[in-house]
Amino acid sequence: MPEPDVRVERLDGPVGSTALLTVSDPQRRNAMTTVLSDRLVAVLAEIAADTSVHAVVVTGDDDPKPAFCAGGDLDELAAAGEAGPDALERIYAGFLALAECPLPTFAAVDGPAVGAGLNLALAADVRIAGETARFEPGFLRLGVHPGGGMTWMAQRIVGPQVTTAMLLGGEGLDAARAAALGLVVKVATGEGTDGRSPAVAEALRMAATSAAAPRELVVNTKASIRATGQLDRHGDAVAVEVGPQLESLRSDGFREGLARVRAGTGRK
Repeated sequence: MPEPDVRVERLDGPVGSTALLTVSDPQRRNAMTTVLSDRLVAVLAEIAADTSVHAVVVTGDDDPKPAFCAGGDLDELAAAGEAGPDALERIYAGFLALAECPLPTFAAVDGPAVGAGLNLALAADVRIAGETARFEPGFLRLGVHPGGGMTWMAQRIVGPQVTTAMLLGGEGLDAARAAALGLVVKVATGEGTDGRSPAVAEALRMAATSAAAPRELVVNTKASIRATGQLDRHGDAVAVEVGPQLESLRSDGFREGLARVRAGTGRK
């Protein structure tokens, strides 16, 4: 039986690359274990330190059938209940590392994202669903309190009513409903490319925009999105953005971009 792993594939763009991470433990439908969580933490640390990588896409192994992540491993969760908070935090560390990644992150969700798997999807900046995607908290069904920050992440994305309906009302979401409620940005349909599902292909297409831009610009833009997200005043947001925008206007990347635009419009 193959060992649980997070496979890494780098896809080169014109300036940088996109790292495609595949969470792989197909015998358990990619259930989150300490082994997978530790591996995800290590991989994301390597990627953050690799200046050639500008964006991250995370998905689940689809062999023999699509699954994003079917929750936390039940035996490990039971053991963590006896061991205490450190054991739980180790299981959660993988999707916390994804949430804290300085690069833009895209989750391509095919098949079920349950419990800890839903947390992994919520931890990404952008979620793209395949037609088989299904989003299920699953905690109450097991008699377990939600964990890993799910109550906070879900409310920020879909608000308190939908969060309550999911966590306390048993509302699972299929791909279309998740898109209607804003849990995912879109549902990818049709044919994939290069043997990849439509959701993965669409996530890679989005990530390619960042792979075509200077890494510092990408990192600073994501940082500004996070910094301004909790502000109340327009002027405060302008103040956050002005420093990195001035820096970008003085960069080689802007001079090259300006030259391309002028060349395309016939201007000098």
